[in-house]
Amino acid sequence: MSPTPHPPHHEPEAPRDLVGIGIGPFNLSLAALAHPLTELDTSFYEQRPAFDWHPGLLIDGTTLQVPFLADLVTLADPTSPWSFLNYLRARDRLFPFYFAERFHIQRAEYDSYCRWVSDNLPGLHFGHQVDAVRWIPEHALFEVDFTQLDTDGEAEALGRTHTRNLVIGVGTAPHIPDALQPLVAAPGAPVIHAADYLEHREHFLTAGHITVVGAGQSGAEVFLDLLKNRPPGHEKIHWLARTEAFAPMEYSKLGLEHFTPDYTRYFHALTEPVRDRLVAAQWQLHKGIDADTLAAIHDELYRRTLHGGWPDAVLTPAVNVRTAGRVATTKVELHLEHVQQGTRSRLTTDAVVLATGYRERPLGRILAGLDPYLRRDSAERPRIDDHFRLVLDPCVTGRVHVQNAELHTHGVGTPDLGLAAWRSATILNSLTGKDPYPLPDRTSFTTFGLEPRPHIPTAHQTPVLTPLIDER
Repeated sequence: MSPTPHPPHHEPEAPRDLVGIGIGPFNLSLAALAHPLTELDTSFYEQRPAFDWHPGLLIDGTTLQVPFLADLVTLADPTSPWSFLNYLRARDRLFPFYFAERFHIQRAEYDSYCRWVSDNLPGLHFGHQVDAVRWIPEHALFEVDFTQLDTDGEAEALGRTHTRNLVIGVGTAPHIPDALQPLVAAPGAPVIHAADYLEHREHFLTAGHITVVGAGQSGAEVFLDLLKNRPPGHEKIHWLARTEAFAPMEYSKLGLEHFTPDYTRYFHALTEPVRDRLVAAQWQLHKGIDADTLAAIHDELYRRTLHGGWPDAVLTPAVNVRTAGRVATTKVELHLEHVQQGTRSRLTTDAVVLATGYRERPLGRILAGLDPYLRRDSAERPRIDDHFRLVLDPCVTGRVHVQNAELHTHGVGTPDLGLAAWRSATILNSLTGKDPYPLPDRTSFTTFGLEPRPHIPTAHQTPVLTPLIDER
């Protein structure tokens, strides 16, 4: 039986201060930091039945590319009960972690930590799909319609809530290049996105020949896992990359300062054309491959030469997949172009893993009701201010904050877990107007522009000590 339509408009009862749409790591961070702020009434909605962080890529042994301090809260509030260290304490694992001496934790452990937070933090509503958002001028409130889903994902009941402010954190979605869309959509095609790798791993391990497309971190991890688990001399793996090299991620200490609040503020103040040019040029800051993963791949390939011969593995950068199609009923033919040589070729394979990255989920469906109020840039993207608020018509007095939807305005740190707590604290400070989370004035040694830094308040400066005087 279908649920009844959403209730008609009526006088709102007890509106909330903040409603969050989506519960990924970023909105989970916001919910955790909002939890002790008793003046805020918050509620977060997620259509999935439970917290779920890239389950298809939790390959055994893979690690986060940020230190464990980049948890949901620590870089804004190290004393929070929702920290990773408190998670370890609750699980009686502090001493094992201490002796493990790991600065970068495994992805599966980060996922388990986030699940622990989501299982214990109040105000989170899983199995709730937000259908529409509207601004109600006469009440100066946002109206949010949602559908409660059953365990099978089917509509069970409809509901509505009202809120003074919104935060959108719907995350990213797997990206399939246009040339491969028809192939992926074909029934039974042996082509998957890396996001679904673990679900299909056993089948792909036994494929006669397999091709991995994409040279980011997930492509490298999938290639390494396949390589380690296929017989020596019969690996039959192709790894294709559009980039001109299997390039390491920029991980120097000064390079990492591009993931600081200082750089985010600098980037936001740049002109739109400069920002767009920088995002495209800085791919190696966030789309390269961890140097340890590259070393592990080389070590595994080298190990397979110890008794003579070379592994049956082909690694080719600077290749575009122009088109693709089915051959007979079980094989795939990729039409390739080498961008440096200007040559073309065809590759027949039994299975394809597309490690072609993710794209921000468009906000159009959720925010369709607010579209008349949105202010956009020259490329029709939402304008977003320095407090992560959508720029709206001044008649809308409520605020709509976004998380991981501001790459075009805030730069490469947008999807980085290391900035999650700082961004969440910035949003909460803006909402409350009280700065419950004091944030640092300076976060990098690099000065990114020629304008002088803001003056650092005296309270943050090192006090000058008075010399001791010998009074004898």
